[in-house]
Amino acid sequence: MMAPESKTEKSIDLHSSWLEYLQPEFELPYMRQLKQFLLQQKQAGKTIYPESKNIFNAFNTTPLNKVKVVILGQDPYHGPHQAHGLCFSVQPGVVAPPSLKNIFKEIERDFGFASPNHGCLQSWAAQGVLLLNATLTVEQARAGSHQGQGWEQFTDRAIQVLNEQCQGVVFLLWGSYAQKKRELINTSKHLILTAPHPSPLSAYRGFIGCGHFSQANKYLQQQAQTPIDWRLP
Repeated sequence: MMAPESKTEKSIDLHSSWLEYLQPEFELPYMRQLKQFLLQQKQAGKTIYPESKNIFNAFNTTPLNKVKVVILGQDPYHGPHQAHGLCFSVQPGVVAPPSLKNIFKEIERDFGFASPNHGCLQSWAAQGVLLLNATLTVEQARAGSHQGQGWEQFTDRAIQVLNEQCQGVVFLLWGSYAQKKRELINTSKHLILTAPHPSPLSAYRGFIGCGHFSQANKYLQQQAQTPIDWRLP
């Protein structure tokens, strides 16, 4: 959770725009307990995803003042070489998982351009799409293994900060888990779009056909914001 020690003191590896509001969280008991939990997991020889340097990738690629769209996930991928700190995204060269393939199918249906041949969403994050998992770490091959350890409190606080400090953000809430976060969002300031999860179990119950990507861009243009280019390089 912490960056390598500097010459003077340890610093938190979090973009300054977020740290301004989230730094107090790192001093609270729940965050200290979470840090201890992660340390114990590593000392026990367990493999944790993503790598430490990527835990806060979503915050560091998408500064608070640049956020236009928020996509909420639940957990990082728990297979080798997949997770790199952006929800739904996988590292370059890794085959897109089923849910991500369905996201690409909906974008193709919505805009007409072909699905990409990779699943790295770093370019979305760089344009202002905050790709935020509720839980920021996971043990290899054990989905949900780090839930309930404190990450949810931290990421809920991040959503509250977004809600308070920003205006005109589009929140894409897919599935019942993400939709529970709507209570943290002021709908008079922001746009919430909901749909079933893009998982193969539910994608054809309303995710495919939801039009969220074009709706998000239309709203951004109404807010005098540059729309997102949902094509991947």
